[in-house]
Amino acid sequence: MNQEKIGKFIAECRKNKNMTQQDLAEKLGVSDRTIGNWENGRNMPDLSLFKPLCSELDISLNDLMSGEVVNNKEYQEKLEENIINTIDYTNKKLENKNNFIGLIFIVFGVLISLTAMAIFPSDSSWGTIYSVFGGIVSLIGVSRFTKKLQYGKRLFCNFGYFIIFILVLLAIDYIGVVNIHQAPRFSLVKVTGDNVIYYDTVFYDVIRCNVDKDNETFTVIKNDKYDIDNIDKYCK
Repeated sequence: MNQEKIGKFIAECRKNKNMTQQDLAEKLGVSDRTIGNWENGRNMPDLSLFKPLCSELDISLNDLMSGEVVNNKEYQEKLEENIINTIDYTNKKLENKNNFIGLIFIVFGVLISLTAMAIFPSDSSWGTIYSVFGGIVSLIGVSRFTKKLQYGKRLFCNFGYFIIFILVLLAIDYIGVVNIHQAPRFSLVKVTGDNVIYYDTVFYDVIRCNVDKDNETFTVIKNDKYDIDNIDKYCK
């Protein structure tokens, strides 16, 4: 579908009818800027406007889609070609809309996660909940991009994206523990002693000594089989 050719044809037919862009726009219920965009080939009329546009310009739908007046000999051939082009154009338009919505979900989900990690304290479970929720929202967006893939590939891409998203959150959390000295957000177990808190995460453990004091420290160690009844030993 040649948008530029169709646009020039619309402009030519409009002028032959002694109509301005404003005149045609009022008859179709759109703005004159919209008419200008059609005639410049920037975009195409909405499918719902094809019939009224053809009526106003006294042309056939086949003429409009061809960007020229079609003679009787070529009519059937052009008709079939234009039907195929219209289907392709519609599918592409729907795909672009679907991708745009998917992009919004991805961006919104990422913003939810980043905002949650920035607003909620590191030892708040709400920060963890909203961070994971943001990952799920962004996953919905990714699933819209992978609609055309086969089921197996689509499942692999979606699952892979979610795992990578969670790993990125864990990496950001680890950086915060090491550089900012904050409690890990994604700890599986939290054990509290008299003067210590032991955080058990998936890949490492964190020992928080002298809790909420001036000499408070955070120490990262490898996963350890800790003794719940003797947790204070880690700060001696």
